[in-house]
Amino acid sequence: MTRSINQSLFNIAFIFHNVNTIYLQIMKINKISPDENDFTKVLQSVTPKPQALYYLGTLPHKRQPTVTIVGTRKPSTYGQEVTHKLAYELARRGIVIVSGLALGVDGIAHRAALEAGGITIAVQANGLETLTPHSHRQLGIDILAAGGAIVSEYPPDTPPAKFRFLERNRLVSGLSDAVLITEAAARSGTLSTATHALEQGREVFVVPGNITSPLSAGCNQLIRQGATPITRVEDVLEIITPAILETQTRMPLGDNTAQVAILTLLQSGMRDGEEIQRVSGLDSATFSSELTMLEINGTIRALGMNQWTIR
Repeated sequence: MTRSINQSLFNIAFIFHNVNTIYLQIMKINKISPDENDFTKVLQSVTPKPQALYYLGTLPHKRQPTVTIVGTRKPSTYGQEVTHKLAYELARRGIVIVSGLALGVDGIAHRAALEAGGITIAVQANGLETLTPHSHRQLGIDILAAGGAIVSEYPPDTPPAKFRFLERNRLVSGLSDAVLITEAAARSGTLSTATHALEQGREVFVVPGNITSPLSAGCNQLIRQGATPITRVEDVLEIITPAILETQTRMPLGDNTAQVAILTLLQSGMRDGEEIQRVSGLDSATFSSELTMLEINGTIRALGMNQWTIR
């Protein structure tokens, strides 16, 4: 019995040691010149060019198609949905997702990329001894654990400051091949990222919004000024990396006729569960069961308040 207990304690200590070692590795602050890494060499087009980069985690060793996704810190339900959908689909296709780890659109984009099994990189406006905002510390750790990185041009003990967020934005856009803005007000700080992107020769994509919504005023303004409006992930891929596009658009397939009916209605734009059940003609028990299976399989995602969407 004593031997068994000792062996169990040893196993627990071994597991804890390994977990702690991995944690220390991903939380180690590294320093490089942007020119030292193929992925970050793109920052040569940034003005002023950062003299050094500090990072936690793992930077891609080679240049990969990369899209920055930014927007308001207080997105509407529409903004949350389109941000998650586009970030998820891009990451699922192998696109690296860059954002600023901020509340709202940034956090949603990072989290969607992780859910898709992709790589995402966060750019901080402060030194990396502290991840900000504090409420996104766990998200930051999850990014690192999934093979991503958190980057800053500031020494580790540099505190956040308002002007540093504006300085940081040129790196948020500079690391990417294109910037995608999903929802932004007319005076949003996100617009400075779009300005940097244009100066750096990056493509700027914008999700059109409701003309009566203040949260879409910035997006609609950018479209009037010449930004590329998009309504689907293929609109982005066609420009930045057409080779990734599949030969045909695939709709998620269900395991039975009930699931196909539900997915067809979601694909048409329906979101409300009660409406989907009514139009599909399925009884409540069957509808609830098949809806649950689609969610478990990762084919659909709950938006809350009995609203649903295809992943």
